[in-house]
Amino acid sequence: MNTTVSDPFTVPTRYWHALDDGRVQCDVCPRACKLRDGQQGVCFVRGRQGDGVVLQTYGRSSGFCVDPVEKKPLNHFLPGSATFSFGTAGCNLACRFCQNWDISKSKEIHTLADAASPEAIARTALDSGCRSVAFTYNDPTIFLEYANDVADACHGVGLRTVAVTAGYINPEPRADFYAHLDAANVDLKGFTEDFYRHTCGAELGAVLDSLRYLHETDVWFELTTLLIPGLNDSSRELDEMTAHLNDALDAGYLGMSFNTLPWDKLDGDRFRSKSTPSVYAKWKEYRHFAKVLRARDRVLQMVPDLAGRWNIPVIGAMSTGIGRKPLRTMVISLIDSVAMRGTHRVAGGATEFLNRHLNADMRWQSLPVPFELWVDGMEVPVMEELGAGTRALHESDLDQRQALLADPAWREMFKKQWTNPLSPKAW
Repeated sequence: MNTTVSDPFTVPTRYWHALDDGRVQCDVCPRACKLRDGQQGVCFVRGRQGDGVVLQTYGRSSGFCVDPVEKKPLNHFLPGSATFSFGTAGCNLACRFCQNWDISKSKEIHTLADAASPEAIARTALDSGCRSVAFTYNDPTIFLEYANDVADACHGVGLRTVAVTAGYINPEPRADFYAHLDAANVDLKGFTEDFYRHTCGAELGAVLDSLRYLHETDVWFELTTLLIPGLNDSSRELDEMTAHLNDALDAGYLGMSFNTLPWDKLDGDRFRSKSTPSVYAKWKEYRHFAKVLRARDRVLQMVPDLAGRWNIPVIGAMSTGIGRKPLRTMVISLIDSVAMRGTHRVAGGATEFLNRHLNADMRWQSLPVPFELWVDGMEVPVMEELGAGTRALHESDLDQRQALLADPAWREMFKKQWTNPLSPKAW
């Protein structure tokens, strides 16, 4: 191979082969990008240089954060512990509902603001009191070489490793990648090839192959699925999801998780600044899967709507067991109640009443230790909690956003919302 690498953040890769027409094909994922010299793959971070394929984001990150491991979400892997989260840039899918679009579809090197060697990440995670390191924000499949080296460094100091992934990866690199992991959350985005092809730019079959493979390994893995009205929530797909859920429960899964928090927003022209898809799922769909979990005596985990908080009583009602079996229910919220002091007292009293008098089986899931959030710019969850912040994030043109931030009327609105003690906040 004749590959010249002068950039310290660019490294040669292993999974590719030369084609007869002079191009080289990247073999990491089923996209099989065929590249001429200087071209990048769909992921933006793997490209041809000389006679081979290189990774251009080794040792660079789009940001770091200490999170509860439940935010990955992993509900039964080192529960109650902190994980050191980081990602790079780019993605090998093209989901039209992507939450981290500014990272996953970034072509600009300034997105990768932080440099960190595998050893530095492991050392920082250990010093921060974390028990694991999570590859997240964008799919670690595309920075496989960097992720593997970070995993080796973490295992060297007693830390576990976690991947948040779509599972869109070819068999040989898949075996290599997951051999370095202790746990994974796989985002199963839908249940038809049509949905994957037209909404995600991928193939369902390859993802299902990864799930079958993981089932035969020692990697602890959990699934997440976002329901998008009109796209992956038809009766036929719900029946297919039910069949998959029963198969997963038969294989040892403990339950199913849903998110109803509306603060996370989408990019794009069609749905820009709309909440993530699962927020729009109908309650009949939640009840549909709750019925399966109740019958199987498994766990329903819910992230409630902290903006309106109206659905917390509904979640409690689903857990009740008057004339039926109680539903084992776990609510994730108190990990984010820093701005709502005293919430735990109200939630605890109400939950005790439900469990004692209405035969419910409801619990709250919270992190027992403080965690920190590092901020670089305004692309952070705290801005999404405020109407003024959402308005600013909606402006994709940086000049227009800067003009808005300098507008006295906007600044006054932001100040009122920030200081209003009654407005819904978490951070």
